[in-house]
Amino acid sequence: MDALRLEELNAKNVVEANNLTLKPGQEQFVAPVSNSIAEAYVNQNTAWPRVIYSGDELVGFIMATFDTEATREEFKALILRMNVAAEAQGRGVGRFAVEKIAEEGRRRGAEHLYSMWEGGEDGPDAFFRHVGFEVIGENEFGEVVGRMTLTD
Repeated sequence: MDALRLEELNAKNVVEANNLTLKPGQEQFVAPVSNSIAEAYVNQNTAWPRVIYSGDELVGFIMATFDTEATREEFKALILRMNVAAEAQGRGVGRFAVEKIAEEGRRRGAEHLYSMWEGGEDGPDAFFRHVGFEVIGENEFGEVVGRMTLTD
């Protein structure tokens, strides 16, 4: 796999991002990229949508939110979506995405990065734990809430 790089979501890559294909069964754990694109448009001040390339191939889409005025701590720096192309999974794309979101969170002064996910056999629980999230509870929808410390 070529070196990974992050780019802003834009008119040139939005269709390609929307066409990312996950592994069978994973669709139930993440909203379609098209939903994220709409959310990013509506929440332009807080949404942070990015695509991940390996060489010239788009291999992932991520969206975080950074909102210093959020009333709930977990919404101040939160991974909202992560879609990694089926053929690129297991190659470090997800870890790269989390690292880039964490870097942005640190740049913005966040002490923690949060993520929320649904449990389940094909879900992302093992991934988030592996990249450094600690489970701190569940939200009102029964999703797992994980936290990663960004400060030393």
